Amino acid sequence: MKKVSLIFCFSLLFAQLAFSQKTKPNIIFIYADDMGYGELGCYGQTKIKTPNIDQIAKEGIRFTDYYTSTPVCAPSRCQLLTGTHSGHSFIRGNYELGGFPDSTERGQLPLLPNTVTIGTELQKVGYTTGCIGKWGLGMGYSTGAPNKQGFDYYYGYYDQKQAHNYYPTHLWENGKWDTLNNPVINVHRRLDPKTATQEDFDYYKGKDFAIDKMGEKAIDFVKQNKDKPFFLYLPFTIPHVSLQAPDSAVAEYIGKFPETPYYGGQGYASTPYPLATYAAMITYMDSKVGEIMKLLKQLNIDDNTIVFFTSDNGTTFNGGVDAKFFESVGPYRGLKMDVYEGGIRMPMVARWPGKIKPNSETNLVAAHYDILATLLEIGKAPAVPSDGISILPTLLGKSKKQTSHEYLYWEYAEKGGQVAIRLGKWKGVKVNLIKNPKNKWELYDLVADESEKKDVAAQHPDILSQFDAIVKKEHKPSHIPKWEFVDKTLN
Repeated sequence: MKKVSLIFCFSLLFAQLAFSQKTKPNIIFIYADDMGYGELGCYGQTKIKTPNIDQIAKEGIRFTDYYTSTPVCAPSRCQLLTGTHSGHSFIRGNYELGGFPDSTERGQLPLLPNTVTIGTELQKVGYTTGCIGKWGLGMGYSTGAPNKQGFDYYYGYYDQKQAHNYYPTHLWENGKWDTLNNPVINVHRRLDPKTATQEDFDYYKGKDFAIDKMGEKAIDFVKQNKDKPFFLYLPFTIPHVSLQAPDSAVAEYIGKFPETPYYGGQGYASTPYPLATYAAMITYMDSKVGEIMKLLKQLNIDDNTIVFFTSDNGTTFNGGVDAKFFESVGPYRGLKMDVYEGGIRMPMVARWPGKIKPNSETNLVAAHYDILATLLEIGKAPAVPSDGISILPTLLGKSKKQTSHEYLYWEYAEKGGQVAIRLGKWKGVKVNLIKNPKNKWELYDLVADESEKKDVAAQHPDILSQFDAIVKKEHKPSHIPKWEFVDKTLN
């Protein structure tokens, strides 16, 4: 009798565990690459079509004051996954290893062993985890490999330099080379404007478009894990240059814009239709998002899946991209690699049927380093130390329970050395600090001057003193000498 009772107790325990695992929400976090604040229809874009992402905003929540943690690729990804801001993060810049050819593919500075990431913590509470897209935090053989940093499955580009080309010879799947049907393409080869032909432009085209491969793998991952809780981190490479997209996608926009061919003068692939190609790339990514959203409904897991969409940093300044034409960063100043608002303020939308109220909007000041705490709370995982706060109360419409940041902090060694702080409506910026460590604060009132045009630092010395104290508190020395510039500004 005791044996039967014991078996019954174990059976009940396993049944309860299985039920709790099934009721945990699935999480999909989609991460665009170099997409500015104003490049989605739901953020005011009028020239580029993004109906599926706009639908996420319509059926969910839109953030107006959401930020990246560093305005460039690798550190923003590190800080997203580890919940650290740029004064504490292990990776604070694009520390490049190797070169562009396949033979010299070495990736970026890898994460250390035993790093706490969103993936590692969700794995501990029963999530199957996948990362599909651009990694940028270490090659597959390194300590930074995604399979060693909390992801059961990985497919995509390990190396950001390889990701400059949308028709690569290969992508990587769980450490194994996946050959694509593409020739070797040097996307940084320039064309001569005087002699360039259509055949020369066709050099930058291949058969297998990387975004298609990512979309296919994302669909497969969701299908394979539909009966258990999953976390899918989907860092698409669009719209990061090169300007490359399938001809059918570009055709939708040809003739709609006043085009001047791009011959590679600012790096990356040449194209006769730079404006149409850029718009097509964003719309093409949007279509892949739409395929995923459609699948969630087909699999009857839509109501139990929360979907986020945001970007790693602001719009780029090179490769034939015309941020001014598309008003890519909205009303804001600066682009990628700037700590002005255009480089760091991001689009951010989220949808969770029955949990997030449709057509919601929030001006909560939040950042990428809040996502770790947020996703762990969503996944019912124990909290871990981080620089972030959970924004789940805001997502659920419980703003009275939402804690908030006293301030946000940025430091960034590239582009001359920059520091920034947002303290309520106040935004402080210091630039060119490597050459001039004693450069003074610029101060902007983001309510009265969202474009950061009028420096009012002279009128508010008390706020500047607060900024100085924040820098002293938040900066921790980096292990990479070229990232260490802040200490000299404090002496």
